[in-house]
Amino acid sequence: MRGIKTGPSTSGLSILMVPGVCLLVAFLGYGSQWLFNTSPDLAPGALTSRQSTIFNVLLVCLWWTYYKAVTVDPGRYTFPPSPEPGKHPEGSSIRWCKKCQAPKPLRAHHCRHCGRCIPKMDHHCPWTVNCVSMQTFPYFIRFLVYTNLALWMLAYFLYQRLATIWGDRHLPAYLGPTLAHLIIITIISLTCLGTTIALGILLFTTIQGWLFNSTMIEDWEVERHEAVLSRHGDDSDFWGLDGDGGRLQIEAIEYPYDLGIFANMAQAMGTRNPLMWFFPMAGGPVISPTTGKGTGWEWEENGFNDRKGMWPPPDPEKIRRGNQGWPGAASRVAADAGLDENAYYESPEDRKAAFARRQDEDIRRRRVQRAQLMAELEEVDGDEDEDGGWEGPPLWTNSEGDRLWDYGVDEDVDVVMPQSLDSEDEDVPIAELIRRRKKAS
Repeated sequence: MRGIKTGPSTSGLSILMVPGVCLLVAFLGYGSQWLFNTSPDLAPGALTSRQSTIFNVLLVCLWWTYYKAVTVDPGRYTFPPSPEPGKHPEGSSIRWCKKCQAPKPLRAHHCRHCGRCIPKMDHHCPWTVNCVSMQTFPYFIRFLVYTNLALWMLAYFLYQRLATIWGDRHLPAYLGPTLAHLIIITIISLTCLGTTIALGILLFTTIQGWLFNSTMIEDWEVERHEAVLSRHGDDSDFWGLDGDGGRLQIEAIEYPYDLGIFANMAQAMGTRNPLMWFFPMAGGPVISPTTGKGTGWEWEENGFNDRKGMWPPPDPEKIRRGNQGWPGAASRVAADAGLDENAYYESPEDRKAAFARRQDEDIRRRRVQRAQLMAELEEVDGDEDEDGGWEGPPLWTNSEGDRLWDYGVDEDVDVVMPQSLDSEDEDVPIAELIRRRKKAS
């Protein structure tokens, strides 16, 4: 069960979330006005024309921005069916999605709910049954802003009436509101309080990510990376082994996408005009139709790292689980020894066939070593249970107990291998591996 920032993750409840949100808005927005306008004993009485106009305008903005947050497509990457050798989106050549069977651009993650890689995925929001992404973020934050403004205004109306009821508590009961109206205003007040707290926290965390150009997933990655660096030099096996049997060293990587507050905000909203950021009818950034170029494919960096495209940092847990036997290991060994493997092949076809044989051998070796490792650790791979949770060995969680799974990321396909141009996973097609080697040569 997730918290108030990303909602419940129980499988099957998503179909109820949008109708539930609509009922909640209708109850608080219109039920409260009915109560104020039909109960003359609830001082100061019915809403004034000005109060009613402002409140209902906020509700209209709320409805429209919620509709957009629900219906706007979070983004979809398209790749040529047969890309030319070496032609890949910048920064995506060493990231591969097994389920999409395509390169994974920077800042993209495979959403287990949407079933595809989402550009700049923040999290999958069950309250909108949609991903908060590069394309939907402007609508999502506008919805939060107008919702919180409406809730604060409603809280003020309720405070006025509850304060009057408390001040008149010593008067005879027949001089105040009826019991039914007291029950209704109590229910509305408690619902408004809980909703205001929940959405206030969500608004705060969303604005924080907006200011620093980070997503919930990237905040999680930052915390994990800091935890990894803090354990540097520990005698435990947390780091695992590299291909030569030595300790794997993880270098410190700075978060590269924080460009400054105004630049961060303008990038997220798709415009440098602040007047359009909160305009209900405004749009947002759209992924570029040109494969590998433009919005959603390329991301400006602050230059704090040695090279571009280093984020996210390697995941030591995934490296530990599959630290040996990756496809292409034989080629890397030959390269490290200074051998020219091309000199042993009479034709490109022979080289491809040998490459395929090495891949099969590496896959078999990896499976044997993985089985041995799991037997030693008395662990088995986790998988999704019937309730949408996770069965198997515990994975790393942040200080709030969150995993990438909780944000909607399909962790089984979100693989990042450090410093390797040969492969990330045994499911990467041979043609893709050959293409990467040609690009590196």
